[in-house]
Amino acid sequence: MRLLHTSDWHLGQLFYEHERIDEHQAFLAWLLTQLREQAIDVLLISGDIYHTATPPSRAEKQFYQFIEAAKSACPELQIVVIAGNHDSAKRITTAESLLAQFDTQIIGHYQHQAPELSTVNITKGDEQCLILALPYLRSCDIPSASQSYSTAVQQAYTSMLDNSEFDTQTNVIAMGHLHARGAAVSEDSERALVIGGEDAIGADVFPAEACYVALGHLHKAQMVNSQERIRYSGTPFAMSFNERNYRHQCLLVEVADGALQSVNPLYIPTFRKLHLLPEGEVVPLTELCQQLSALPDDNAQPGYIRVRLSSKELSTDFREQIDAALAGKNLLFCGIERVRSQQQAKQDEVEFQDLSQLERLDADHLLSVALEEHSELSEQDLNDEIKTLFSQLVADVEQELSHED
Repeated sequence: MRLLHTSDWHLGQLFYEHERIDEHQAFLAWLLTQLREQAIDVLLISGDIYHTATPPSRAEKQFYQFIEAAKSACPELQIVVIAGNHDSAKRITTAESLLAQFDTQIIGHYQHQAPELSTVNITKGDEQCLILALPYLRSCDIPSASQSYSTAVQQAYTSMLDNSEFDTQTNVIAMGHLHARGAAVSEDSERALVIGGEDAIGADVFPAEACYVALGHLHKAQMVNSQERIRYSGTPFAMSFNERNYRHQCLLVEVADGALQSVNPLYIPTFRKLHLLPEGEVVPLTELCQQLSALPDDNAQPGYIRVRLSSKELSTDFREQIDAALAGKNLLFCGIERVRSQQQAKQDEVEFQDLSQLERLDADHLLSVALEEHSELSEQDLNDEIKTLFSQLVADVEQELSHED
């Protein structure tokens, strides 16, 4: 039996305020081709179909049209979908009766009193497949407040197995949308889950009976604990510039007689390339503009561009210079990161300015940062009166913020 594992489509996402509907459509067209050419029996979508719980109507239309097109192209195809943390369990199951006519099963939320509702049985010839389709567990899905998240996940899989008929020849597939211990996460695009113990989920919670575990939630395609049978498929495309070098893929999984036969990546084409300049240390504005001008005028493959500029850059027309360097290029602008260099111990590191951190800094530290960043200032410029006034200003701001909270 041939399965295709994918997840985290995030249909409807805006990328730095830019529509991605064309990218999404290009991916779905590519996926449709793979389903047909690879003779896929079961398509597994492990959560986060949409980017938000209330996706735009065009995103829902894309999804429904894809399901219809997939069944038209592959009449024997079975599709199993679970909800992710970005999805509304109620919303995505609204059309479950209609989608069932296209052999598509959508599991929005897990019911611990009826675990059999989260299992899907599929037969092809002599091969039997039992799918334990566990969607993202929310706090309301956990029967006891004293139960850890990890225990709740393990218990859910156990209950589904206990309420199913299978034998050693059955291909048991576990689906999940969660964060497994030891897996790599993206720095800025993957939302941290706050349910107690969620980060502590280990590979041992997945049932030993499962010959393959199809996971979603993390954006980088990877194995969990180096186990071939436990995999994240990752996103079809980068969700942030930190993910620009990921090799985005779907996973072609072959199972037979209750055992995993093979897992092979099907690499997804890049539909819009992400450019982040400069790649290393920040450079003077003139050099940055030279790098931008050197980018190819590639109309065949449009892209996104985000630039990193030193916080010491004092040119008042820096944006105009950057725009001029990008003139005529098929690139969507995604903002400027103001970056500062900071000497710490014996190493230099570049860190992003985060204005939200100001509330955690005291007045003396803020003044020391100002001296470090602005060479035109000296300690003599900051007399006791200025220091006192600044300290009072910081205290007033903190007091105002505390009142707002």
